[in-house]
Amino acid sequence: MRIEKASNILPLPTEDVISNEEFMWRVKLPEKYKSFLIENNGGVPVEKLFIANNHSYAIDRFLCVLEDTENNDLGEYDIDVTLTKIEERLTDNEDLIGVDLLPIAILFAGNYLCLDYRESKDIPKLCVWDHEESGELDPVVYFVANSFEEFINSLE
Repeated sequence: MRIEKASNILPLPTEDVISNEEFMWRVKLPEKYKSFLIENNGGVPVEKLFIANNHSYAIDRFLCVLEDTENNDLGEYDIDVTLTKIEERLTDNEDLIGVDLLPIAILFAGNYLCLDYRESKDIPKLCVWDHEESGELDPVVYFVANSFEEFINSLE
Protein backbone atom coordinates (compact mmCIF):
# COMPACT_ATOMS: atom_id res chain seq x y z
CA MET A 1 0.00 0.00 0.00
CA ARG A 2 1.22 3.45 -0.87
CA ILE A 3 0.77 6.31 1.60
CA GLU A 4 0.85 9.98 0.59
CA LYS A 5 4.24 11.49 1.34
CA ALA A 6 4.39 13.50 4.55
CA SER A 7 0.91 12.40 5.69
CA ASN A 8 2.13 10.22 8.58
CA ILE A 9 1.37 11.53 12.04
CA LEU A 10 4.53 11.80 14.10
CA PRO A 11 5.97 10.50 16.27
CA LEU A 12 5.64 7.00 14.87
CA PRO A 13 4.66 4.52 17.60
CA THR A 14 7.08 1.95 18.96
CA GLU A 15 6.29 -1.71 19.60
CA ASP A 16 6.06 -0.88 23.33
CA VAL A 17 3.49 1.87 22.76
CA ILE A 18 1.41 -0.48 20.61
CA SER A 19 1.69 -3.27 23.20
CA ASN A 20 0.37 -0.90 25.86
CA GLU A 21 -2.62 -0.08 23.66
CA GLU A 22 -3.31 -3.77 23.04
CA PHE A 23 -3.33 -4.30 26.79
CA MET A 24 -5.78 -1.42 27.35
CA TRP A 25 -8.04 -2.51 24.50
CA ARG A 26 -7.72 -6.18 25.55
CA VAL A 27 -7.09 -7.36 22.00
CA LYS A 28 -4.24 -8.61 19.85
CA LEU A 29 -3.60 -6.44 16.79
CA PRO A 30 -2.77 -8.26 13.55
CA GLU A 31 0.99 -8.25 12.88
CA LYS A 32 0.50 -6.64 9.45
CA TYR A 33 -1.51 -3.84 11.06
CA LYS A 34 1.12 -3.30 13.78
CA SER A 35 3.82 -3.01 11.11
CA PHE A 36 1.58 -0.62 9.21
CA LEU A 37 1.19 1.61 12.30
CA ILE A 38 4.93 1.66 12.96
CA GLU A 39 5.63 2.71 9.35
CA ASN A 40 2.54 4.78 8.43
CA ASN A 41 0.92 6.06 11.63
CA GLY A 42 -2.23 7.93 10.58
CA GLY A 43 -1.20 8.10 6.93
CA VAL A 44 -3.44 8.95 3.98
CA PRO A 45 -3.53 6.13 1.42
CA VAL A 46 -3.06 6.78 -2.29
CA GLU A 47 -5.40 3.89 -3.15
CA LYS A 48 -8.38 4.62 -0.89
CA LEU A 49 -11.50 3.06 -2.41
CA PHE A 50 -13.14 -0.23 -1.43
CA ILE A 51 -16.53 -1.92 -1.71
CA ALA A 52 -18.66 -3.21 1.18
CA ASN A 53 -22.39 -3.83 1.43
CA ASN A 54 -22.74 -2.93 -2.28
CA HIS A 55 -21.42 0.59 -1.57
CA SER A 56 -18.17 2.28 -2.46
CA TYR A 57 -16.25 3.75 0.49
CA ALA A 58 -13.23 6.06 0.56
CA ILE A 59 -10.64 6.29 3.32
CA ASP A 60 -9.96 9.89 4.41
CA ARG A 61 -7.11 8.90 6.72
CA PHE A 62 -5.97 5.98 8.81
CA LEU A 63 -6.13 6.63 12.54
CA CYS A 64 -2.95 6.80 14.57
CA VAL A 65 -1.51 5.83 17.95
CA LEU A 66 0.01 8.69 19.93
CA GLU A 67 1.35 8.84 23.47
CA ASP A 68 0.52 12.57 23.76
CA THR A 69 -2.62 13.62 21.88
CA GLU A 70 -3.07 16.98 23.59
CA ASN A 71 0.18 18.45 22.28
CA ASN A 72 -0.18 17.16 18.74
CA ASP A 73 -2.08 19.18 16.14
CA LEU A 74 -3.38 15.91 14.65
CA GLY A 75 -4.25 14.30 18.00
CA GLU A 76 -7.92 14.14 16.99
CA TYR A 77 -6.97 11.24 14.70
CA ASP A 78 -5.69 9.09 17.56
CA ILE A 79 -7.57 5.80 18.03
CA ASP A 80 -8.14 6.43 21.75
CA VAL A 81 -9.55 9.92 21.05
CA THR A 82 -11.93 8.39 18.49
CA LEU A 83 -12.93 5.64 20.93
CA THR A 84 -13.76 8.25 23.56
CA LYS A 85 -16.10 10.02 21.14
CA ILE A 86 -18.05 6.99 19.92
CA GLU A 87 -17.35 4.03 22.24
CA GLU A 88 -20.94 3.57 23.44
CA ARG A 89 -21.97 3.18 19.81
CA LEU A 90 -19.30 0.53 19.07
CA THR A 91 -20.69 -2.26 21.28
CA ASP A 92 -23.97 -3.78 22.37
CA ASN A 93 -22.47 -4.80 25.74
CA GLU A 94 -22.57 -2.01 28.33
CA ASP A 95 -20.35 -4.08 30.67
CA LEU A 96 -17.62 -4.61 28.06
CA ILE A 97 -14.04 -4.18 29.20
CA GLY A 98 -11.80 -3.54 26.19
CA VAL A 99 -13.20 -3.22 22.68
CA ASP A 100 -15.45 -5.12 20.29
CA LEU A 101 -14.91 -2.78 17.35
CA LEU A 102 -11.65 -0.85 17.06
CA PRO A 103 -11.73 2.05 14.59
CA ILE A 104 -8.59 2.18 12.44
CA ALA A 105 -9.57 4.60 9.65
CA ILE A 106 -12.00 7.45 9.18
CA LEU A 107 -14.02 7.14 6.01
CA PHE A 108 -15.56 9.84 3.87
CA ALA A 109 -18.88 11.02 5.40
CA GLY A 110 -18.15 10.02 9.01
CA ASN A 111 -18.13 6.22 9.00
CA TYR A 112 -15.16 4.23 10.31
CA LEU A 113 -13.25 1.19 9.16
CA CYS A 114 -12.91 -1.08 12.21
CA LEU A 115 -11.18 -4.21 13.33
CA ASP A 116 -14.06 -6.44 14.43
CA TYR A 117 -13.20 -8.51 17.52
CA ARG A 118 -16.71 -9.74 18.30
CA GLU A 119 -15.98 -13.30 17.12
CA SER A 120 -12.32 -13.49 18.15
CA LYS A 121 -10.03 -11.31 20.30
CA ASP A 122 -7.03 -12.70 18.38
CA ILE A 123 -8.11 -12.71 14.73
CA PRO A 124 -10.27 -9.69 13.85
CA LYS A 125 -12.21 -9.23 10.66
CA LEU A 126 -12.66 -5.78 9.12
CA CYS A 127 -15.95 -3.96 8.88
CA VAL A 128 -17.45 -0.55 8.20
CA TRP A 129 -19.18 0.99 11.22
CA ASP A 130 -22.11 3.09 10.00
CA HIS A 131 -22.40 6.26 12.09
CA GLU A 132 -25.89 7.17 10.83
CA GLU A 133 -27.45 3.76 11.51
CA SER A 134 -25.67 3.00 14.79
CA GLY A 135 -27.13 4.00 18.12
CA GLU A 136 -25.99 3.72 21.70
CA LEU A 137 -25.33 0.03 22.41
CA ASP A 138 -26.56 -0.74 18.89
CA PRO A 139 -23.69 -0.77 16.37
CA VAL A 140 -24.49 -1.31 12.70
CA VAL A 141 -21.59 -2.75 10.72
CA TYR A 142 -20.93 -4.16 7.26
CA PHE A 143 -18.36 -6.88 6.58
CA VAL A 144 -15.33 -5.78 4.53
CA ALA A 145 -12.57 -8.42 4.75
CA ASN A 146 -11.35 -11.42 6.74
CA SER A 147 -7.98 -9.79 7.53
CA PHE A 148 -6.08 -6.51 7.38
CA GLU A 149 -3.87 -7.92 4.64
CA GLU A 150 -6.90 -8.97 2.57
CA PHE A 151 -8.33 -5.47 3.02
CA ILE A 152 -5.13 -3.71 1.96
CA ASN A 153 -4.97 -5.85 -1.18
CA SER A 154 -8.54 -4.88 -2.09
CA LEU A 155 -7.98 -1.10 -2.13
CA GLU A 156 -8.29 0.66 -5.47
